[in-house]
Amino acid sequence: MFDVDTLVNSFGLLGILVVIFMETGLLIGFIFPGDTLLFTAGIMAHAESPFAPLWALLIGIPVAAILGDQLGFLIGRRYGPRALDSRAMQWIGPEAVERTNHFFDRFGPATVTLARFVAVVRTVTPVVAGFSSMPHRTFTFYSVIGSVLWGAGITSAGYLLGEVPVVQEYMHWVIVIGVSLVLFPMLIKVTTLIRRSRRAAEAESRDTEALSTRTAGR
Repeated sequence: MFDVDTLVNSFGLLGILVVIFMETGLLIGFIFPGDTLLFTAGIMAHAESPFAPLWALLIGIPVAAILGDQLGFLIGRRYGPRALDSRAMQWIGPEAVERTNHFFDRFGPATVTLARFVAVVRTVTPVVAGFSSMPHRTFTFYSVIGSVLWGAGITSAGYLLGEVPVVQEYMHWVIVIGVSLVLFPMLIKVTTLIRRSRRAAEAESRDTEALSTRTAGR
């Protein structure tokens, strides 16, 4: 039987912080639905036996987000535009980079704050900022603002929803739905990535075979 309480307690605060860190610290982190995770964590913090106290979430999540931003920025600063040639960026797709560049063109450094509220774009933004001319101090300033507003804001919204009587009455099912909304998008993205990788490998194999055939026929 699916025991959501066991799942949540096993995942725990540390697991949530690792996911938040990876979402912007590593390009592969785009598979994680951070917004839904924070909102669900806030609701669960209001459960009868919370997996973590609210204060720990309100402190830990912004810190994890800030550290993730720093790693993404350093990757961009170290590898430059080459970072966008990685396999992870091929999975993300060029549209995310185009949206990120559009944000920078329109909002400048404030993009680092605003991107926190836009899925996938928040994963690409630190890397793009890293190989741009943006000073590290400026990036950190906007990163801290965005991480606090996003991390504490969405988590608090979930916690406040947990105070609603009907939510408290059906807390178990609310958590089941919340966890499902976190896990299912991840599974869909991972499945899509696997299929894309297989198709790319098959296409490369066909191209190699065709080239070998043409070469042998000469």
